[in-house]
Amino acid sequence: MSGRVVVGMSGGVDSSVAAALLVEQGCEVIGVTMHLSGSASRCCSLDDADDARRVAEALGIRFYVANYTERFRAEVMEPFADAYLGGRTPIPCVACNRRFKFHHLLERARVLGASAVATGHYARVETDPANGARRLRRGADPGKDQSYFLFDLDQRQLARARFPLGELRKDEVRARARALGLATAEKPESQEICFVPDGDYAAVVEALRPGALPGDGEIVDRGGRVLGRHPGVHRFTVGQRRGLGLAAPRPLFVTRLDAGANRVVVGEAQELLAGGAELERVSFVAGGAPRGPIAARVQVRHRDPGAPARVESLPGGRARVRFERPVRAVAPGQAAVFYDGDELVGGGWIAGAIA
Repeated sequence: MSGRVVVGMSGGVDSSVAAALLVEQGCEVIGVTMHLSGSASRCCSLDDADDARRVAEALGIRFYVANYTERFRAEVMEPFADAYLGGRTPIPCVACNRRFKFHHLLERARVLGASAVATGHYARVETDPANGARRLRRGADPGKDQSYFLFDLDQRQLARARFPLGELRKDEVRARARALGLATAEKPESQEICFVPDGDYAAVVEALRPGALPGDGEIVDRGGRVLGRHPGVHRFTVGQRRGLGLAAPRPLFVTRLDAGANRVVVGEAQELLAGGAELERVSFVAGGAPRGPIAARVQVRHRDPGAPARVESLPGGRARVRFERPVRAVAPGQAAVFYDGDELVGGGWIAGAIA
């Protein structure tokens, strides 16, 4: 591979090695750090930009910092807060990938005369020799695979996406960084959302939407019996056990969030099981929806191993998933992503669980 490529450099080891590998392959590489969510972030902050700049200097490539803080707040952070206030559990990384790394950064790449955008994601894109369509596959390292967060990319975006780490394991990436003497070689990685560096989602929601907070409400069982009080539905997610403040003979879990009534519904573990899910805003990597139901392994969370299921496309960009066996904690706002082996077929947003 050759040509000019823009690499989204977050200041971490993965994107640093992605840039280095493309330089080794003969590409003209331009590094861009997208300043997104402020100095409190552990990703894409100005401190991270300094780390990325040092790597770019070591590699001998051009480097820029692009300020997207206002757009990021409007397109990712505020919808994140609104989702929690609506009783859903959002995944901002999916929106960040689609809107920023493979939309705004692609636009900047065009201005710079680049043919593609590369990132440090552990995923693979292949071209179907029969029709030229792009296929999205899991990364070779099963413990680091990040394809789940890329399910919403379309064919146009995948055609210009490069994932140099897709065939590597994390230990190999660290080894490459050490061998090259990169400043980020030993930098720890964060599993947290970049603008929630301490894991306190509720505090972020409260800071972003101070005038829309629901206040305290009732904790009830599925029959509506009041068991206690809570400080706001945005502080809870489906499947949560800790922090309920309830005394009960058996463990209780959040089974549903009723944002309209500001109620947290709880139940025992078996009440978390769902036979399927209704999805909205469904997309398929190939483009159009399949003509009939398909068999797939469906993941309802990033670390979920997935479960065999039948996926039926419905009008209006919707779909219905039926699992072969009940699945635990199917949470509205999360993504249900469909796989055929290691190939990502498509996915959609969970609107609700079904029995």
